[in-house]
Amino acid sequence: MPKSKTRTYSLYSREAVQLISNLIRIARKERKLTTQEVAERAGISRGLLQRIEKGDLKCEIGAVFEVATLVGVKLFDVDATRLTRHIRQTEDKLALLPKSVRKKIRAVDDDF
Repeated sequence: MPKSKTRTYSLYSREAVQLISNLIRIARKERKLTTQEVAERAGISRGLLQRIEKGDLKCEIGAVFEVATLVGVKLFDVDATRLTRHIRQTEDKLALLPKSVRKKIRAVDDDF
C-alpha cells in the first residue's frame, strides 16, 4: 500500500490561516452569533465552521471567505468597489501575460 503523504505548509501560510480564523471567531462573538447560526447562513456544517475557526488548513477557501464575509471580516482590507476595480486591473494584466509559462529547452552540447 502506498503511504499517504502529509501535506506541509509554509510558516507564512499557517500564520495567515491562523489570523483569518481568529478574526472570524472574534467577529462572530462580537456580533453574538452562535456557530450554528453562522453555519446555517453560510450553508455549511457547524463542524466545518469550527474547523475554520480553529485554523484548519484543509478547509475549502470558498467556505472560509463566505464565513468571513458573513461575520464582517474585510478581505484584502478594501471595500467592495475597490475590490472590483482591483479585480479588473489584475484581469487586464493577466490578459497581457502569456497564457502558460514553459522553461526554455537548452540545446544539447554534444560536441566533444
